[in-house]
Amino acid sequence: MKKYWIKKKSEYALLLGIFFVFTACQQMSETETDVAAGLNGGFEIIKNNLPVNWLMYTPNTVPNADFDITFDNAIYKEGEQSLRFDVKECSSTGGWHSPGFTNEFSDIGKFEGKGNYKLSFWIKNDGSKYHISAGGVAPMEGDMKTLVESDQQLEDWKYLEYEIDVPKDMHLRMQLNILQPGTFWIDDIRIEKI
Repeated sequence: MKKYWIKKKSEYALLLGIFFVFTACQQMSETETDVAAGLNGGFEIIKNNLPVNWLMYTPNTVPNADFDITFDNAIYKEGEQSLRFDVKECSSTGGWHSPGFTNEFSDIGKFEGKGNYKLSFWIKNDGSKYHISAGGVAPMEGDMKTLVESDQQLEDWKYLEYEIDVPKDMHLRMQLNILQPGTFWIDDIRIEKI
């Protein structure tokens, strides 16, 4: 009887180990980098169909979703194009479970605290629900706050501006998620220390 339980515990441990290996290996985002591009807040510089210097939650990484990420050169606020999400199906969970992006700005030099930063951008929305958050983070901790979550129809570009306080020993992080089907545009993200 004792050998039976030892064998069962071993099998359980093996299955648990396999589960952790497969879930830990799941890619949560895709990124392309170009240090010379800086923030790339206008999404003008693209490599392999991704805006450089942004961690993108793409169709390759977001489970149970149907969407496209494109660069719209007909509808934009600044430069020659905007970043566009055409979402047919997605989870409302947020994070890497929903279309969008995040950035801790490691490729351009982190916006480190203690400091206040003005984060601004332009958005348009047709049918989707979107969530944008920002805050100070550090390894294994953070204080992300919801800046805006809405399903408001925006036929014209809307300018949004927020002051983000980043505590000492933390750095700025921003995240966008699309939480329900529709079309969403974002352009001209800017960050200034104030």
